[in-house]
Amino acid sequence: MAKKLIVGITQGDGNGISYEVIIKALADERILDMCTPVIYGSSKIFGFYKKSLHNIDQINTHIITNVKDIHPKRVNILNCLPENVYVEPGQPTPESAKSAITSLKCAINDIKNGLIDVLVTAPINKRAMSNEGFGFSGHTEYLEKEFGVNDVTMLMVSDRLKVGVVTGHISLKSVSQSISVDKILSKLRLMKASLQRDFGVVEPKIAVLGLNPHCGDAGLMGNEEQNIILPAVQKANEEGILAFGPYSPDGFFGLGNYAKFDAVLAMYHDQGLIPFKALAFEEGVNYTAGLPIVRTSPDHGTAYEMAGRDLADPRSMMSSIYTAIDIFRKRQAYDELHAGKMQPQAPLR
Repeated sequence: MAKKLIVGITQGDGNGISYEVIIKALADERILDMCTPVIYGSSKIFGFYKKSLHNIDQINTHIITNVKDIHPKRVNILNCLPENVYVEPGQPTPESAKSAITSLKCAINDIKNGLIDVLVTAPINKRAMSNEGFGFSGHTEYLEKEFGVNDVTMLMVSDRLKVGVVTGHISLKSVSQSISVDKILSKLRLMKASLQRDFGVVEPKIAVLGLNPHCGDAGLMGNEEQNIILPAVQKANEEGILAFGPYSPDGFFGLGNYAKFDAVLAMYHDQGLIPFKALAFEEGVNYTAGLPIVRTSPDHGTAYEMAGRDLADPRSMMSSIYTAIDIFRKRQAYDELHAGKMQPQAPLR
């Protein structure tokens, strides 16, 4: 039997719905048969939100200050925040932003040291964290720097659809200047490698979307498709990547053509995430492809308007936990298989 994985879960913004979806996701004791969860945050905040939930049975928790002291059959809460921490449900505050940063940094330190196996990050308020000196536009950019990789891509994952993006958290007016043949090609390489190693797709087929309406109508409404996107697709094909396109996004999703591919590469954030969330919001997962560690996150935000009201749906958080475990297992199997292929063969006798 494979060992249970240790799943590190950051609290995100404690004034949003993070604790509610975490508690609801971990309320089913059967999840403890799959993994050992560790919440990086505060037992005080956990208890505050637990009292506001009406249909949650007793959760066996174990409070620790060091991940080495985890209990394998309980929900572990690693207290990494000050004792006097307080919450204001529904309000982005400097304290909630600082706590989100502290939680994230503690979990990153532990996964770097091999003390947890996978990382699940609860939603943050990017503006509030930026005001407190975070210096990054989101988790994805922060993790890219922390692990010293040249490129990553945000990959939205569900059973029906996987969508990556060329440009992430940037303004719409900056997108055209930010895409290039090399950048698109880099994302396609990352997606192919991730689909093979992390999701078990042997020969992934990737659809590439255009940037302009109707893919520019042969240059009438823009020439990025002809000058940048199509050449990137052609270069990818030369490298053995099964990339196709560019496709006009409205017709592509409207006709259900995404079902013919293993993944879709969008040019910018909303181009990919709007159709993804329309099709798979409840169970959608944000996965960072290209990192040496496995990191997932729910596909929703802090939802301050729901905080403390027992209204939040935990399915995306549950999917994030299950997906992280599944990717870790698939990586193990892939690496073992390919390590075996690399072993020198014994001489024939």
